[in-house]
Amino acid sequence: MPIQYYIALSVCLFCIGIVGVLTRRNVIIIFMCIELMLNSVNLLLVAFSKMYNAPAFAANPASTVGIDGQLFVFFIMVVAAAEVSVGLAIIVMMYRNTHSIDVNFLNRLKN
Repeated sequence: MPIQYYIALSVCLFCIGIVGVLTRRNVIIIFMCIELMLNSVNLLLVAFSKMYNAPAFAANPASTVGIDGQLFVFFIMVVAAAEVSVGLAIIVMMYRNTHSIDVNFLNRLKN
């Protein structure tokens, strides 16, 4: 499959995430859109890793060359899991204190 398909899908997912972050007021949906943007970057990393190292795989299918992108994706997913746990804890504490998960309500708390 050509790399352009992966790039187009990744750009679409990233744009959907950006639109969701900029237009939504619900903290959980904003959080999900940030995760969607991270997943689009992961998709692109794996696609470029596969494309860049395809000749090495063709020469020797048992080689481990070209797994750098997949390792980056693994570490990004670990960091994203930590982010989810901390973010959801913050959202739960915000809901306990304000009984709302609306971002505009948090702006009113500044004053």
